[in-house]
Amino acid sequence: MNSESGTSTTYGARARARAQDGASVATKPTIPARDAVDLPTGVRAEGVVWDETIGGGGYASRVLARGTRLRLTDLEGDACVNLLVYNAGAPLERLNVADTVKVQWNAYLGPGSLLLSDMGRVLMSIERDTCGRHDALCGCSNERSNERRYGSGGNHGPFPNARDRFLIALAKHGLSRKDVAPCVNLFKGVRVDADGSTRLIRPGPVPGQYVELRAEMDVLVALANTPHVLDERPSYTVTSVRATAWRGGTTAEDDPIRTASPEALRAFQNVEDYYTR
Repeated sequence: MNSESGTSTTYGARARARAQDGASVATKPTIPARDAVDLPTGVRAEGVVWDETIGGGGYASRVLARGTRLRLTDLEGDACVNLLVYNAGAPLERLNVADTVKVQWNAYLGPGSLLLSDMGRVLMSIERDTCGRHDALCGCSNERSNERRYGSGGNHGPFPNARDRFLIALAKHGLSRKDVAPCVNLFKGVRVDADGSTRLIRPGPVPGQYVELRAEMDVLVALANTPHVLDERPSYTVTSVRATAWRGGTTAEDDPIRTASPEALRAFQNVEDYYTR
C-alpha cells in the first residue's frame, strides 16, 4: 500500500478524511441550525437552535434554554426515544419518573403531561402530541437485555443499548453512570394489565407523528433512539427520529397546562420561585 494513500499514515488519514467533505448522510445535525428546512408551521429559521436526525441506535444531547420548544418527529413510524432531562444549571436535579406519575395521578403520558424533577419542579411539559403512546414505566434497555434478545448489546456493537448510549451522551456534559436515572420512552406505549403485567402497544408504523415539549427550565436533554425493552421482535428494529428545537417564550400565568390542576400549578410555581431567587 502506498504510504501516502492509505490510512496507516497521517498523510493518508488526512486525505481520506478531507475526501469526505460534502458527503451527505441521513443522520446528522444541521450546522448551523438556522439552515434547517421543513420546519413546523410558524417556526422561523433564525429561531432554530438545534436540528438533528438521530438514526436507529443513535443518541444525542443538548442544553436548551427555558422557553425552548423541542419537537421530536418519528420520521418512519418505528422510533423509540428514550428521554432523560436534567436541570442544566444543577444536574443533580433531574427527571423523576416516579413523581411524574404519582403527582399527576396518571402513568400514561400525553398532551398536557408534565415531566417533573425530584425537586417538585416542571422540567418540561408536553405541549403537543400526535402520537399519544408513551411509556413511563419500563425504563431503558441495557447490555444484558440486548444480549439476550439480539446476541450482543455492547455500546460499540451492532445492537447498542439505551443505557450505554446515555452514558456517552451525558459524558459530554460531565455526567457519569451514577447520573443515568429511569427514563421515559416516547413513541412506544405500554399498558398495565389486570394481573399487573406490562404490555407493549405497538400498532403499525405511522410516519410523521411527533411530540412537542416545552422547556420550563434551562434543561439538559439526553436522547437514545433504541428498541423498547419489551419489543419482542428478534431483529434490532428502530427507525430515525428528528429533533428540532427553537426559541420560545416562557409559560404564561394563564397557560392551560400550568392551570390544569392544583398539582400542576404548584409545580410551575416552584419553577417560578426558583427563577426569582
